[in-house]
Amino acid sequence: MQQKAELNEAIEQQKNAVDALKKTRKETPRHMDVNDLPEDQKFKRLSTQSKHLVDTIKMTAYRAETAMANSLRETMSHPDEVRTLLCALYKTEADLLPDLETQTLAIRLLHLANVMSNNVIEKLCTQLNATETRFPRTNLRMVFKVGSI
Repeated sequence: MQQKAELNEAIEQQKNAVDALKKTRKETPRHMDVNDLPEDQKFKRLSTQSKHLVDTIKMTAYRAETAMANSLRETMSHPDEVRTLLCALYKTEADLLPDLETQTLAIRLLHLANVMSNNVIEKLCTQLNATETRFPRTNLRMVFKVGSI
C-alpha cells in the first residue's frame, strides 16, 4: 500500500508538472515581430547585388528546365506531367564515372519508377549527349545514360 501511495504521489507530481508546462505553452506568444528579436538573431537582407545574382541564377535554372520540358513534352503521353518527371529526375541519384583515357565523364542516372519515364529520360540523355558539353574546368565530355553503362 505504501508503494502504491508513493507511485500515486509521483504520478500527481508529474501531472502537475505537465499542467504547468501546458499553461506556460498557452501563455507563450505564437508570433513574434522581427523587431522584437535579439540583434544577433535578426534576419539579414541580401544586398542588391546579391539579390540580382540569386534572381539571375533562379531565372537561368527555370529557363533551362523549361527548355528541357519543351523538348520532352511531345514524347510524353501526358505532356502536362513533364515538369513532375523532371523534378523526379533531379531528385534521382546518379553515378559520376570519369574516364581519363577517353576524356569522358559518364553520368549514370538510376532508373525511375516506370519504363515509360525511363524511355523519356533516355531521349533527354540523347539530346544532352548531342551537345557534347564539357564538364566545367576539365576537358571531360559529359555522357548521360540511364541504368548500367
